[in-house]
Amino acid sequence: MQGKQVIVLDGGSLTIEDVVKVAREGWEVSISERNRLEIQKVRQYIETHWTKDDAPSIYGFNTGVGKLKDMHIAPEQNDLFQTNIILSHCGGVGEPVSEEVVRATMLVRLNSCVQGASGLRMEVLDRLMDMLNRGVHPVVPALGSVGASGDLGPLSYIMAVLIGHHEAEAVYKGKVMSAPEALAAAGIEPQVFQLKAKDALALVNGTTMFAAYAALNCHDAVSLAKQADILCALSLEAMRGELAAFDPRIHTARRHRGQICCAENIRRLTENSMRLTEEARKVHLKHDALHPVYKPRIQDNYSLRCVPQVHGASYDTMNYVKGVLSTELNSVTDNPLVFPDDEEVLSGGNFHGQPLALALDFLAIAVSELANISERRIERLVNPFLSGLPPFLVKNPGLNSGFMIAQYTAASLVSENKILASPASVDSIPSSANQEDHVSMGSISARKLEGILENTRNVLAIELMSAAQAVDLAESAGGLSHNTKKAYTAIRQFVPALENDRIIYTDIEKIKEIFYGKRYFTGIFS
Repeated sequence: MQGKQVIVLDGGSLTIEDVVKVAREGWEVSISERNRLEIQKVRQYIETHWTKDDAPSIYGFNTGVGKLKDMHIAPEQNDLFQTNIILSHCGGVGEPVSEEVVRATMLVRLNSCVQGASGLRMEVLDRLMDMLNRGVHPVVPALGSVGASGDLGPLSYIMAVLIGHHEAEAVYKGKVMSAPEALAAAGIEPQVFQLKAKDALALVNGTTMFAAYAALNCHDAVSLAKQADILCALSLEAMRGELAAFDPRIHTARRHRGQICCAENIRRLTENSMRLTEEARKVHLKHDALHPVYKPRIQDNYSLRCVPQVHGASYDTMNYVKGVLSTELNSVTDNPLVFPDDEEVLSGGNFHGQPLALALDFLAIAVSELANISERRIERLVNPFLSGLPPFLVKNPGLNSGFMIAQYTAASLVSENKILASPASVDSIPSSANQEDHVSMGSISARKLEGILENTRNVLAIELMSAAQAVDLAESAGGLSHNTKKAYTAIRQFVPALENDRIIYTDIEKIKEIFYGKRYFTGIFS
């Protein structure tokens, strides 16, 4: 691993940022020596006490799984049983999940299992770690997990590659190939790798893939919340908003931390602006081309005035979800668990995804609200009866439709978000002949949140595009604060002002790339 950036896994300190580094930036991982010793200690206990012919029945060691828990597995059949668990659970459908989600999933599973209580052998963990570090990314269908008993289906596809099964597939250096081919190309022994007692269940029985989704999505949600403050500040200046609503005394009186932080952000972002009514009065600005006699509005509409209350509530939700995730990323989530110091193997329900499912449904609502209020600001920008600007933000309306359809698109996306934000966690369908009679459906919570994030990115990009156009129509970029001028300039560097109708899809995509892609704009927030 010389020259590579490496995160050492100890089962207790993995962060959301670590997941992003491994999943998206290609960081590698290693296992701490202390954890290696614990893993070996637990495994020695298993080999000594629970793999003998006369060992009592222990779930997943020498019994079937799910409703088949009462079926005994003979010692001489245990190797076959381990393989059968993996193959039988490869029953998912749908398009493959992204490579970054697969990488994050492998990382989260490793960090859970390095704590020892799962009972995995060290060579199994080393093989999974080698797959991650060398870029062997199993092909995993997106659909099929119910969010309890762990992500059995998705994880089984990963582990089918780990054992080198010829029907499993992986992506290596951009090419899809069979598991043996991918392993060999990466320098990993491609021959069939035999799992032993407890290995299979420890590998597939955990809230792993949707925890991986959750970490990446939570990271993106926080980024969007920061961008939402930037574009709100630009819209506030474009519409000559009132700054009084962001006075710290108002927000301190209500005490919510997110609200206080958002108001502080907006004040900082608009510092020294000459376009807000209070600042305009300070310099005795009496008129401009669009406002012959400029008068303060006393109070702005809610989509401007209540931004701290709305964005701030989303901040607080995100902080709550980050707390849940920080716990989950460092949890042991399979079953049963092995406690050699107490000489016990205990069955429980740590695989149940309810903590994550509820948090992800909550996060979906919080992100949707960023888009909801943004769309209302877009409407005010394009509506001449509300903005005082030319209809649909174009100089020759009628001949040109301007940003009319951009607002349609935003309305469509926020409406779709309302459907996607319906909580998956309130649903449950029993599985495994009613043995597993309550499930979290948290995997659905995770996947639909991804759709909400993408819809929200598009809505926020439309607001940025609209606010920049409104600034130009008002009187060019004069009077913008130093901070919002950075955002405006970043937009205009790649997207010119709209003089006549053109295809604006490409403009939206460029703005998304500026703010969320490789040219991601970081000049305002530290």
